[in-house]
Amino acid sequence: MLQGLTIKGTSVRVPIIQGGMGIGVSLSPLASAVAAEGGIGIVSSACLDRLLAKRNNKVYNTYDAVYEEVCLAREKGGVSGINVMVAIARDYDVTVRAAIDAKADVIISGGGLPLALPGIADPGDTALVPIVSSVRALQLICKKWERLGYRPDAVVLEGPLAGGHLGFRLEDLGLESNRLENLFPPVKDFASRHGDFPVIVAGGIYDHDDISRFMAMGADGVQMGTRFLATVESSATQAYKHAVVKAGPRDIVVASTPGSPCGMPFMVIKESPMFLSALGNRRRPRCDKGYIMTKDREGRYALCRAQENTGDCFCICNGLLSSGGYNPDAEEPLYTVGANGYRVDRISTVHDVMDELKGATPATQLVSPEAA
Repeated sequence: MLQGLTIKGTSVRVPIIQGGMGIGVSLSPLASAVAAEGGIGIVSSACLDRLLAKRNNKVYNTYDAVYEEVCLAREKGGVSGINVMVAIARDYDVTVRAAIDAKADVIISGGGLPLALPGIADPGDTALVPIVSSVRALQLICKKWERLGYRPDAVVLEGPLAGGHLGFRLEDLGLESNRLENLFPPVKDFASRHGDFPVIVAGGIYDHDDISRFMAMGADGVQMGTRFLATVESSATQAYKHAVVKAGPRDIVVASTPGSPCGMPFMVIKESPMFLSALGNRRRPRCDKGYIMTKDREGRYALCRAQENTGDCFCICNGLLSSGGYNPDAEEPLYTVGANGYRVDRISTVHDVMDELKGATPATQLVSPEAA
Protein backbone atom coordinates (compact mmCIF):
# COMPACT_ATOMS: atom_id res chain seq x y z
CA MET A 1 0.00 0.00 0.00
CA LEU A 2 1.07 3.58 -0.59
CA GLN A 3 2.44 5.88 2.10
CA GLY A 4 0.38 8.93 3.04
CA LEU A 5 1.12 12.55 2.19
CA THR A 6 1.31 15.62 4.44
CA ILE A 7 1.26 19.20 3.14
CA LYS A 8 1.39 22.11 5.57
CA GLY A 9 0.25 19.92 8.45
CA THR A 10 -2.71 18.45 6.57
CA SER A 11 -2.43 14.70 5.93
CA VAL A 12 -4.12 12.32 3.53
CA ARG A 13 -3.81 8.56 3.58
CA VAL A 14 -3.45 8.28 -0.20
CA PRO A 15 -0.65 10.37 -1.85
CA ILE A 16 -2.73 11.17 -4.93
CA ILE A 17 -3.76 14.66 -5.97
CA GLN A 18 -6.47 14.76 -8.63
CA GLY A 19 -5.40 17.26 -11.27
CA GLY A 20 -7.45 20.39 -11.78
CA MET A 21 -8.86 19.91 -15.27
CA GLY A 22 -10.50 22.92 -16.81
CA ILE A 23 -12.81 24.09 -18.06
CA GLY A 24 -15.63 22.49 -16.10
CA VAL A 25 -14.20 18.97 -15.81
CA SER A 26 -12.89 19.19 -12.25
CA LEU A 27 -15.75 20.62 -10.24
CA SER A 28 -16.99 19.84 -6.73
CA PRO A 29 -18.54 16.42 -7.58
CA LEU A 30 -15.18 15.07 -8.74
CA ALA A 31 -13.08 16.82 -6.11
CA SER A 32 -15.27 15.70 -3.22
CA ALA A 33 -15.34 12.11 -4.53
CA VAL A 34 -11.53 11.95 -4.63
CA ALA A 35 -11.32 13.54 -1.17
CA ALA A 36 -13.74 10.93 0.17
CA GLU A 37 -11.43 8.19 -1.11
CA GLY A 38 -8.49 9.57 0.86
CA GLY A 39 -6.77 11.63 -1.83
CA ILE A 40 -6.77 15.38 -2.50
CA GLY A 41 -9.60 16.58 -4.73
CA ILE A 42 -9.04 19.68 -6.82
CA VAL A 43 -11.54 22.08 -8.41
CA SER A 44 -10.46 23.94 -11.55
CA SER A 45 -11.07 27.66 -11.14
CA ALA A 46 -11.37 28.40 -14.86
CA CYS A 47 -14.67 30.03 -15.84
CA LEU A 48 -16.43 29.05 -12.61
CA ASP A 49 -18.63 32.13 -12.77
CA ARG A 50 -20.22 31.02 -16.07
CA LEU A 51 -20.39 27.35 -15.13
CA LEU A 52 -22.18 28.01 -11.86
CA ALA A 53 -24.46 30.58 -13.48
CA LYS A 54 -25.70 27.92 -15.89
CA ARG A 55 -25.93 25.23 -13.21
CA ASN A 56 -27.87 27.38 -10.73
CA ASN A 57 -29.59 29.80 -13.13
CA LYS A 58 -28.32 32.97 -11.48
CA VAL A 59 -25.55 35.49 -12.04
CA TYR A 60 -22.20 34.98 -10.30
CA ASN A 61 -19.06 37.05 -10.02
CA THR A 62 -15.71 35.26 -9.83
CA TYR A 63 -15.33 35.59 -6.06
CA ASP A 64 -18.74 34.15 -5.21
CA ALA A 65 -18.41 31.30 -7.72
CA VAL A 66 -15.01 30.23 -6.42
CA TYR A 67 -16.07 30.52 -2.80
CA GLU A 68 -19.20 28.43 -3.37
CA GLU A 69 -17.50 25.67 -5.36
CA VAL A 70 -14.63 25.30 -2.89
CA CYS A 71 -17.14 25.07 -0.03
CA LEU A 72 -19.11 22.41 -1.93
CA ALA A 73 -15.94 20.40 -2.49
CA ARG A 74 -15.19 20.55 1.25
CA GLU A 75 -18.76 19.83 2.34
CA LYS A 76 -18.42 16.05 2.64
CA GLY A 77 -15.04 16.11 4.35
CA GLY A 78 -11.61 15.01 3.26
CA VAL A 79 -8.95 17.26 1.77
CA SER A 80 -9.60 19.43 -1.27
CA GLY A 81 -8.48 22.60 -2.96
CA ILE A 82 -8.34 24.50 -6.23
CA ASN A 83 -6.14 24.88 -9.29
CA VAL A 84 -5.62 28.46 -10.46
CA MET A 85 -3.92 29.25 -13.79
CA VAL A 86 -1.58 32.23 -13.89
CA ALA A 87 -2.63 32.71 -17.52
CA ILE A 88 -6.12 33.69 -16.36
CA ALA A 89 -4.57 36.93 -15.16
CA ARG A 90 -7.75 39.01 -15.02
CA ASP A 91 -9.33 36.79 -12.35
CA TYR A 92 -6.20 35.44 -10.66
CA ASP A 93 -6.01 37.56 -7.51
CA VAL A 94 -9.72 37.46 -6.71
CA THR A 95 -9.76 33.69 -7.23
CA VAL A 96 -6.93 33.22 -4.75
CA ARG A 97 -8.63 35.43 -2.16
CA ALA A 98 -11.93 33.58 -2.53
CA ALA A 99 -10.27 30.17 -2.18
CA ILE A 100 -8.45 31.25 0.98
CA ASP A 101 -11.64 32.71 2.45
CA ALA A 102 -13.44 29.42 1.69
CA LYS A 103 -10.72 27.55 3.65
CA ALA A 104 -9.38 25.58 0.70
CA ASP A 105 -6.81 23.10 1.96
CA VAL A 106 -4.51 23.79 -0.97
CA ILE A 107 -4.09 26.20 -3.88
CA ILE A 108 -2.15 24.71 -6.79
CA SER A 109 -1.02 27.23 -9.39
CA GLY A 110 0.58 26.79 -12.82
CA GLY A 111 -0.07 27.81 -16.41
CA GLY A 112 2.77 30.29 -15.93
CA LEU A 113 4.96 31.02 -12.92
CA PRO A 114 2.96 32.07 -9.81
CA LEU A 115 5.64 34.50 -8.65
CA ALA A 116 3.31 36.76 -6.65
CA LEU A 117 1.00 34.13 -5.14
CA PRO A 118 1.97 34.50 -1.44
CA GLY A 119 1.57 38.28 -1.61
CA ILE A 120 -2.08 38.27 -2.64
CA ALA A 121 -3.53 37.41 0.78
CA ASP A 122 -2.50 35.77 4.03
CA PRO A 123 -3.05 32.08 3.23
CA GLY A 124 -3.63 31.04 6.83
CA ASP A 125 -3.91 27.24 6.85
CA THR A 126 -4.21 27.03 3.06
CA ALA A 127 -1.16 25.45 1.42
CA LEU A 128 0.36 27.26 -1.56
CA VAL A 129 1.76 24.87 -4.18
CA PRO A 130 3.34 26.02 -7.46
CA ILE A 131 3.59 23.86 -10.59
CA VAL A 132 7.00 23.82 -12.26
CA SER A 133 8.62 21.98 -15.15
CA SER A 134 12.26 22.39 -14.07
CA VAL A 135 14.49 23.06 -11.08
CA ARG A 136 15.29 26.45 -12.59
CA ALA A 137 11.62 27.47 -12.41
CA LEU A 138 11.44 26.29 -8.79
CA GLN A 139 14.56 28.28 -7.92
CA LEU A 140 13.06 31.42 -9.40
CA ILE A 141 9.78 30.95 -7.54
CA CYS A 142 11.53 30.34 -4.22
CA LYS A 143 13.67 33.44 -4.70
CA LYS A 144 10.60 35.60 -5.34
CA TRP A 145 8.60 34.01 -2.54
CA GLU A 146 11.41 34.47 -0.02
CA ARG A 147 11.08 38.23 -0.53
CA LEU A 148 7.45 37.83 0.53
CA GLY A 149 8.43 35.83 3.60
CA TYR A 150 7.12 32.50 2.29
CA ARG A 151 8.34 29.24 0.82
CA PRO A 152 6.30 26.64 -1.09
CA ASP A 153 4.33 24.23 1.07
CA ALA A 154 4.91 21.65 -1.69
CA VAL A 155 5.69 21.70 -5.39
CA VAL A 156 4.17 19.86 -8.35
CA LEU A 157 6.78 18.88 -10.93
CA GLU A 158 4.98 18.38 -14.25
CA GLY A 159 6.64 16.56 -17.14
CA PRO A 160 5.89 16.78 -20.87
CA LEU A 161 3.33 13.94 -20.90
CA ALA A 162 0.71 15.94 -18.99
CA GLY A 163 -2.58 17.04 -20.50
CA GLY A 164 -3.43 20.63 -21.34
CA HIS A 165 -0.78 23.35 -21.32
CA LEU A 166 2.83 22.16 -21.18
CA GLY A 167 5.65 24.13 -19.62
CA PHE A 168 8.16 23.34 -22.36
CA ARG A 169 9.05 24.68 -25.77
CA LEU A 170 7.68 22.48 -28.53
CA GLU A 171 11.16 21.49 -29.72
CA ASP A 172 12.17 20.44 -26.19
CA LEU A 173 9.31 18.06 -25.44
CA GLY A 174 11.14 14.95 -26.62
CA LEU A 175 14.50 15.63 -25.00
CA GLU A 176 15.84 12.88 -22.74
CA SER A 177 16.69 15.53 -20.16
CA ASN A 178 13.01 16.51 -19.97
CA ARG A 179 11.70 13.07 -19.08
CA LEU A 180 10.02 13.24 -15.69
CA GLU A 181 12.49 10.68 -14.31
CA ASN A 182 15.36 13.03 -15.16
CA LEU A 183 13.66 16.26 -14.11
CA PHE A 184 12.86 14.87 -10.67
CA PRO A 185 16.26 14.39 -8.92
CA PRO A 186 17.44 18.04 -9.04
CA VAL A 187 14.01 19.30 -8.00
CA LYS A 188 13.92 16.86 -5.07
CA ASP A 189 17.44 17.84 -4.06
CA PHE A 190 16.60 21.56 -4.16
CA ALA A 191 13.39 21.06 -2.15
CA SER A 192 15.26 18.98 0.45
CA ARG A 193 17.84 21.73 0.92
CA HIS A 194 15.30 24.58 1.11
CA GLY A 195 12.83 23.50 3.75
CA ASP A 196 12.34 19.87 2.77
CA PHE A 197 8.88 20.50 1.31
CA PRO A 198 7.07 17.67 -0.54
CA VAL A 199 7.64 17.10 -4.25
CA ILE A 200 4.62 15.86 -6.21
CA VAL A 201 5.25 14.41 -9.68
CA ALA A 202 2.81 14.72 -12.57
CA GLY A 203 2.56 14.03 -16.29
CA GLY A 204 2.31 10.47 -17.57
CA ILE A 205 1.59 8.87 -14.19
CA TYR A 206 -1.06 6.29 -15.03
CA ASP A 207 -1.17 3.26 -12.73
CA HIS A 208 -0.12 1.87 -9.36
CA ASP A 209 3.24 0.75 -10.71
CA ASP A 210 4.02 4.29 -11.92
CA ILE A 211 3.14 5.71 -8.50
CA SER A 212 5.25 3.12 -6.68
CA ARG A 213 8.21 3.68 -8.99
CA PHE A 214 8.33 7.42 -8.44
CA MET A 215 7.77 7.12 -4.70
CA ALA A 216 10.68 4.67 -4.57
CA MET A 217 12.73 7.43 -6.24
CA GLY A 218 11.77 9.79 -3.41
CA ALA A 219 8.60 11.50 -4.66
CA ASP A 220 6.16 12.35 -1.90
CA GLY A 221 3.07 11.97 -4.04
CA VAL A 222 1.61 12.17 -7.54
CA GLN A 223 -0.85 14.36 -9.39
CA MET A 224 -3.10 12.68 -11.95
CA GLY A 225 -5.71 14.24 -14.20
CA THR A 226 -6.44 11.91 -17.11
CA ARG A 227 -7.29 8.91 -14.91
CA PHE A 228 -10.17 10.92 -13.42
CA LEU A 229 -11.40 12.50 -16.65
CA ALA A 230 -13.55 9.59 -17.81
CA THR A 231 -15.23 8.92 -14.47
CA VAL A 232 -18.90 9.11 -13.61
CA GLU A 233 -18.15 11.99 -11.20
CA SER A 234 -16.26 14.06 -13.76
CA SER A 235 -18.25 16.98 -15.16
CA ALA A 236 -16.93 16.49 -18.70
CA THR A 237 -19.65 15.85 -21.26
CA GLN A 238 -20.41 12.25 -22.21
CA ALA A 239 -19.10 13.01 -25.70
CA TYR A 240 -15.78 14.09 -24.16
CA LYS A 241 -15.53 10.98 -21.99
CA HIS A 242 -16.29 8.69 -24.91
CA ALA A 243 -13.75 10.52 -27.08
CA VAL A 244 -11.11 9.67 -24.47
CA VAL A 245 -12.21 6.03 -24.29
CA LYS A 246 -12.10 5.73 -28.10
CA ALA A 247 -8.75 7.48 -28.56
CA GLY A 248 -5.72 5.51 -29.71
CA PRO A 249 -2.03 6.42 -29.28
CA ARG A 250 -1.94 8.34 -32.58
CA ASP A 251 -5.07 10.30 -31.72
CA ILE A 252 -3.35 12.35 -29.00
CA VAL A 253 -1.12 15.14 -30.29
CA VAL A 254 0.68 18.24 -29.09
CA ALA A 255 -0.89 21.27 -30.72
CA SER A 256 1.25 24.28 -31.50
CA THR A 257 -0.02 25.84 -34.76
CA PRO A 258 -2.93 26.01 -34.43
CA GLY A 259 -2.56 26.00 -30.68
CA SER A 260 -3.52 27.72 -27.46
CA PRO A 261 -3.61 31.53 -27.47
CA CYS A 262 -1.38 31.32 -24.38
CA GLY A 263 1.48 30.28 -26.66
CA MET A 264 2.30 27.11 -24.71
CA PRO A 265 2.17 23.67 -26.38
CA PHE A 266 -1.15 22.02 -25.67
CA MET A 267 -1.99 18.28 -25.54
CA VAL A 268 -5.24 17.53 -27.34
CA ILE A 269 -7.26 14.76 -28.99
CA LYS A 270 -6.76 15.56 -32.66
CA GLU A 271 -10.35 14.67 -33.60
CA SER A 272 -11.67 17.44 -31.35
CA PRO A 273 -14.15 19.38 -33.52
CA MET A 274 -12.69 22.80 -32.70
CA PHE A 275 -9.13 21.61 -33.37
CA LEU A 276 -10.18 20.17 -36.73
CA SER A 277 -11.88 23.44 -37.65
CA ALA A 278 -8.76 25.36 -36.70
CA LEU A 279 -6.59 23.02 -38.76
CA GLY A 280 -8.81 23.59 -41.77
CA ASN A 281 -9.08 27.32 -41.08
CA ARG A 282 -12.86 26.91 -41.05
CA ARG A 283 -13.52 28.72 -37.78
CA ARG A 284 -14.49 32.36 -37.89
CA PRO A 285 -12.74 34.60 -35.32
CA ARG A 286 -14.73 34.67 -32.11
CA CYS A 287 -13.46 35.37 -28.61
CA ASP A 288 -16.29 36.64 -26.45
CA LYS A 289 -15.39 35.25 -23.02
CA GLY A 290 -12.04 36.94 -22.39
CA TYR A 291 -10.65 34.77 -19.59
CA ILE A 292 -7.10 34.63 -20.93
CA MET A 293 -6.91 38.14 -22.30
CA THR A 294 -3.75 40.13 -21.65
CA LYS A 295 -3.39 43.87 -21.10
CA ASP A 296 -3.17 46.43 -23.87
CA ARG A 297 -1.07 49.60 -23.70
CA GLU A 298 -3.71 51.29 -21.57
CA GLY A 299 -3.63 48.47 -19.02
CA ARG A 300 -6.99 47.00 -20.01
CA TYR A 301 -7.52 43.25 -20.43
CA ALA A 302 -8.37 43.49 -24.11
CA LEU A 303 -5.91 41.36 -26.11
CA CYS A 304 -6.25 37.73 -27.18
CA ARG A 305 -4.66 36.04 -30.19
CA ALA A 306 -7.83 34.02 -30.79
CA GLN A 307 -9.79 37.19 -31.56
CA GLU A 308 -8.18 37.75 -34.93
CA ASN A 309 -6.22 34.75 -36.17
CA THR A 310 -7.89 31.36 -35.92
CA GLY A 311 -5.28 29.93 -38.25
CA ASP A 312 -2.67 30.21 -35.52
CA CYS A 313 -4.77 29.39 -32.47
CA PHE A 314 -8.14 28.08 -31.36
CA CYS A 315 -10.45 29.82 -28.90
CA ILE A 316 -9.61 27.81 -25.83
CA CYS A 317 -12.27 29.43 -23.63
CA ASN A 318 -15.18 28.56 -25.89
CA GLY A 319 -13.80 25.14 -26.85
CA LEU A 320 -13.23 23.97 -23.30
CA LEU A 321 -16.48 25.47 -22.05
CA SER A 322 -18.24 23.34 -24.64
CA SER A 323 -16.31 20.26 -23.45
CA GLY A 324 -17.55 20.99 -19.94
CA GLY A 325 -21.16 21.20 -21.09
CA TYR A 326 -21.58 24.98 -20.94
CA ASN A 327 -22.41 25.67 -24.58
CA PRO A 328 -22.24 22.37 -26.52
CA ASP A 329 -24.89 23.40 -29.03
CA ALA A 330 -23.33 26.78 -29.81
CA GLU A 331 -19.61 25.92 -29.87
CA GLU A 332 -17.38 23.14 -31.11
CA PRO A 333 -15.70 21.28 -28.22
CA LEU A 334 -11.97 20.98 -27.63
CA TYR A 335 -10.82 17.79 -25.91
CA THR A 336 -7.57 17.86 -23.96
CA VAL A 337 -5.99 14.76 -22.41
CA GLY A 338 -2.64 13.45 -21.20
CA ALA A 339 -0.30 11.40 -23.39
CA ASN A 340 -1.48 8.15 -21.79
CA GLY A 341 -5.15 8.93 -22.32
CA TYR A 342 -5.38 6.20 -24.97
CA ARG A 343 -5.01 3.64 -22.16
CA VAL A 344 -8.39 4.62 -20.69
CA ASP A 345 -10.79 1.95 -21.94
CA ARG A 346 -13.90 2.52 -19.85
CA ILE A 347 -15.95 5.01 -17.88
CA SER A 348 -15.36 4.11 -14.24
CA THR A 349 -16.18 5.51 -10.81
CA VAL A 350 -13.69 7.43 -8.71
CA HIS A 351 -13.88 4.61 -6.15
CA ASP A 352 -12.80 2.02 -8.72
CA VAL A 353 -9.99 4.19 -10.05
CA MET A 354 -8.68 4.95 -6.58
CA ASP A 355 -8.81 1.29 -5.58
CA GLU A 356 -6.74 0.41 -8.62
CA LEU A 357 -4.25 3.20 -8.02
CA LYS A 358 -3.83 2.18 -4.39
CA GLY A 359 -3.06 -1.36 -5.53
CA ALA A 360 -6.09 -2.79 -3.75
CA THR A 361 -8.11 -4.26 -6.62
CA PRO A 362 -8.28 -3.84 -10.40
CA ALA A 363 -10.81 -1.26 -11.53
CA THR A 364 -14.10 -2.85 -12.58
CA GLN A 365 -16.10 -1.56 -15.48
CA LEU A 366 -18.91 0.63 -14.26
CA VAL A 367 -20.87 2.77 -16.64
CA SER A 368 -23.68 4.93 -15.36
CA PRO A 369 -26.99 5.02 -17.26
CA GLU A 370 -26.11 8.57 -18.33
CA ALA A 371 -22.72 7.40 -19.63
CA ALA A 372 -24.02 4.47 -21.64
